Amino acid sequence: MAKAQEPEKAGFRKRLREIGMVFAFTAKNDKLFVPLLIGVVLLGAGLTVLMVLLWNALFIAGGVMLTILGVLIVLNLRANSALMKEAERMPGAAAEIVARMRGDFRVTPAFVSTTQMDFVHLVLCRGGVVLLGEGHAGRVKGLIGQERKRLSKVIGSADLRDFMIGHGEGEVPIKKLRMTLMRLPRTLTGKEVNALDKRLKALNARPNLPKGAIPKSMRPPKGAFRAMRGGPR
Repeated sequence: MAKAQEPEKAGFRKRLREIGMVFAFTAKNDKLFVPLLIGVVLLGAGLTVLMVLLWNALFIAGGVMLTILGVLIVLNLRANSALMKEAERMPGAAAEIVARMRGDFRVTPAFVSTTQMDFVHLVLCRGGVVLLGEGHAGRVKGLIGQERKRLSKVIGSADLRDFMIGHGEGEVPIKKLRMTLMRLPRTLTGKEVNALDKRLKALNARPNLPKGAIPKSMRPPKGAFRAMRGGPR
């Protein structure tokens, strides 16, 4: 019996460590977190005392549960806010956010990128194909334009959208990225998403061959093709 309970204990301890890490991260990056937390605890304690005075001591457990619930709600809200602020300073964070979203969202981070830390992420979902741009707006828009032309040849009638991450006009702040993608109309079925996923992976797997004449250093020796055909040498 003791062995059967070990995984459960390990999972509970791991969960507690994760909550502790989130707590420390939020307290470090959000100045309002600790004051709000203290306020929730004081409010919960006040309500508990009031319920005990009005009714009986049995309401202590209810007051404690309400306080814990309030603490967890504040932690969740403020942690998400702190995480979004931190993500705005991290290149490529948009892909990580989409990868953690619930639902059928398939992301290819840095589908296209530059040495100047410009990224175009590819997202496939029930709403179609989405290109997410991060970095210098001028350079990224050029990359998005190229990818739209390339992808339009293989995605058929699926919707193709693009969003630029940022705070400028027409751009999507990273904290609103989840909601923006969740609100996309569902125009593809699960089977269509799977089929489109295979086509996009095949497209991405193709080597980008150089255009123009083949350099002499890369040309096969004379007679090589004749030898492969079994012809006279």
